[in-house]
Amino acid sequence: MTSSPAESIRPFRLAIPQSDLDDLHERLDRTRWPDELPEVGWAYGVPNGYLRELVRYWRHEYDWRAAEERLNEWPQFTTAIDGANIHFAHVRSPEPDATALIITHGWPGSVVEFLDAVGPLADPAAHGGDPADAFHVVVPSVPGFGLSGPTTEPGWEAGRVADAWAELMRRLGYDRFGAQGGDWGAAISRELGRAHPDRVIGVHLNLLPGAQAATEPTAEELAELGPKERERTLASWRRWAAWSREGTGYAVQQSTRPQTLAYGLTDSPVGQLAWIVEKFREWTDSEELPEEAVDRDRLLTNVMLYWLTGTAGSSARIYYERAHATDRATAPALPSMAPTALALFPAEVQIPLRHHADRTENIVRWTEFDRGGHFAAMEEPDLLVGDVRAFFRQLREQGID
Repeated sequence: MTSSPAESIRPFRLAIPQSDLDDLHERLDRTRWPDELPEVGWAYGVPNGYLRELVRYWRHEYDWRAAEERLNEWPQFTTAIDGANIHFAHVRSPEPDATALIITHGWPGSVVEFLDAVGPLADPAAHGGDPADAFHVVVPSVPGFGLSGPTTEPGWEAGRVADAWAELMRRLGYDRFGAQGGDWGAAISRELGRAHPDRVIGVHLNLLPGAQAATEPTAEELAELGPKERERTLASWRRWAAWSREGTGYAVQQSTRPQTLAYGLTDSPVGQLAWIVEKFREWTDSEELPEEAVDRDRLLTNVMLYWLTGTAGSSARIYYERAHATDRATAPALPSMAPTALALFPAEVQIPLRHHADRTENIVRWTEFDRGGHFAAMEEPDLLVGDVRAFFRQLREQGID
């Protein structure tokens, strides 16, 4: 990697001061717990009993230093782009002809989402795969999130992040590359392919922003579909309608008053934990507890990146920026010409319909899985990695690289 002084790329190693961990432990010990209605389960939010046990584990059994060591297995760097300090991991494949791939997390995720995916992507031969499917993997923290935060000025919406990613890949020497993401990472990856089609080989998504029908499908629309697609359409609509009624409070708050929210989450680790763990319970392929889908320690490591960096507020601002943007973020979505793959996991909140997705995307691969949810790289890394490999292999076979 070469760069001018203004574009310097600096090595980074995660090393949290012990005083920060001591402060966390003291705050956990002094938690002021709220009351709770009896026998209401998760209906009103995260249950007191569940959270108390999770906090006990966090305080007395969870090992941050082990998690820190695991993250430091990745070569990590920081660089300044467009006024933001960008943290990223850059894991080069041992295969010299590997395809460059930038993978992007969302909210309330982080680079921790990809701990089980990067190795198989970068070195498939070491994980039972074909060396021809190797990637040079770039894993950035979104501006405002974790180690890329906080941001110091407004305007960091998905389009601006996508432009920053294009610049990051240029600095790393990648003229052509692929993109992958879910949640906000999907919005960023899609925009990257749309705004920089000359550089993006293909876009692999495990969520397609805006593809969910805004209104209930009519009888005429359903009549045009086959029986399987008709039932899937109705199930998708019912899930979306239920989420719209009960599951959007976090987004409304973060889209309107993220600063007010930030005081509570930045001061209370239990508040930060509850705000995030609720989404891991609701959005994963689990029956009752998020640990059924995501390892408990991995979940806490994800929360730790928000807590230790104090980025609850700055990460929430991406919602505000989208809701209040006046330029390309609010313009009608132009069709994307980038070859696009969509991996669909059944517990995802937004399950797009193929005939809707085809209106705005150049869909060349469509895969429906029988398990997994919103945090696909954490829940089902083997399925996600396999689909990413298959998509870019397909593009290579078609002469797109």
